[in-house]
Amino acid sequence: MNESEIQSIKQRFGIIGNSPLLNHAIEVAAQVAPTDMTVLISGESGSGKESFSKIIHHLSARKHGKFIAINCGAIPEGTIDSELFGHEKGSFTGAYEARKGYFEVTNGGTIFLDEIGEMPLATQARLLRVLEYGEFIKVGSSKVQKTDTRVVAATNINLLESVERGKFRQDLYYRLSTVPIYVPALRERGDDILLLFRKFASDFAEKYRVKPLTLTEDAKEQLLKYRFPGNIRQLKNLVEQMSVLEINRTITRDTLLKYLPEESTYLPAIYHHPPEVGDTTGMTEREILYKILFDMRKDVNELKKLVHGMINDEYIDKKAIENSGIFHSIPEPVISKEVRPGEYIIDANKMPIDYDNVQDVPHEPEKDESLSIEEKEKELIIKALRKNNNKRKYAAKDLGISERTLYRKIKQYEIDE
Repeated sequence: MNESEIQSIKQRFGIIGNSPLLNHAIEVAAQVAPTDMTVLISGESGSGKESFSKIIHHLSARKHGKFIAINCGAIPEGTIDSELFGHEKGSFTGAYEARKGYFEVTNGGTIFLDEIGEMPLATQARLLRVLEYGEFIKVGSSKVQKTDTRVVAATNINLLESVERGKFRQDLYYRLSTVPIYVPALRERGDDILLLFRKFASDFAEKYRVKPLTLTEDAKEQLLKYRFPGNIRQLKNLVEQMSVLEINRTITRDTLLKYLPEESTYLPAIYHHPPEVGDTTGMTEREILYKILFDMRKDVNELKKLVHGMINDEYIDKKAIENSGIFHSIPEPVISKEVRPGEYIIDANKMPIDYDNVQDVPHEPEKDESLSIEEKEKELIIKALRKNNNKRKYAAKDLGISERTLYRKIKQYEIDE
């Protein structure tokens, strides 16, 4: 396909830009359009994937048939089967009459399934049958119906990762991606951003009957540096805002920055899993410090008891242990620095344990040790309850234990709430 043919398609479908990635996507869409092959369009949200589905439909032999665009993520899971495949009267509560689904309505045409990754697994199995055999069954019916509908799907997520997580059927993925088309993000299209800005500025100037916006050189540089996580949709909204609100029609870098959200707003958020038993998620630094100290102290005391027992029972040679230097290589955790009142940093490499005489190492009775842990545990429970205004549910989450366990501990330690 030559450049003039690509430009003709751009003009027909209102596509602005000259980047190589964009031109390649248009060329692939035009080449696959005359066939009946299934197409998977991938790209970020707002990058213009629906425009490519229209190119495929209108350049195909199905151009006189119906074209319907469906957002799979916007249809509730309980009704998506009915929407796509139809239902019979009385098949579920509220089904007062029979209804045709989109695959029946678009027979001989094209259906565009946007956000295909959001489709429920049960519906994916039904869709796979349509793609494989061209047949479906209405909800509440046992009659098999035929359809000759071309499917063009789109996604803004990595479907292969969804397949690995069990969220998307592997067989459906390979059936959909017969011909993949990648629509580049706006930040990957270079100077196309300036061309789109000029186009939107002209459109909104005509719509609101104002003078078109123009950019200074520093504003152009800033616009090209911005990542545009919302892609073309975000740029269009930005130009519309400035077209309405700005009195000065020449946009400088400082003016532009007032409308551009902070880049950090779009950094990926950290996902926190719900706390499980033994998990320290949601605990304060001091509480985590206590927990570490308790665990390490318990391990050290168990090691002491083990060594004492082995020496007393003459299973090992005391002198051999002293000469080996094993104990000298084990650092004892010590508190080395107070960072805030009552909060410390543990330095595990600062002070070695002195085991010149293993038998002289003081050993606390088991009873005292357990009582000490119980006191600290009681103290942590009281702090967690105070922090969460005596709400057990949230206190239990902070402590990393179940609400039932917390209730039992409150009774055990006779804590007044």
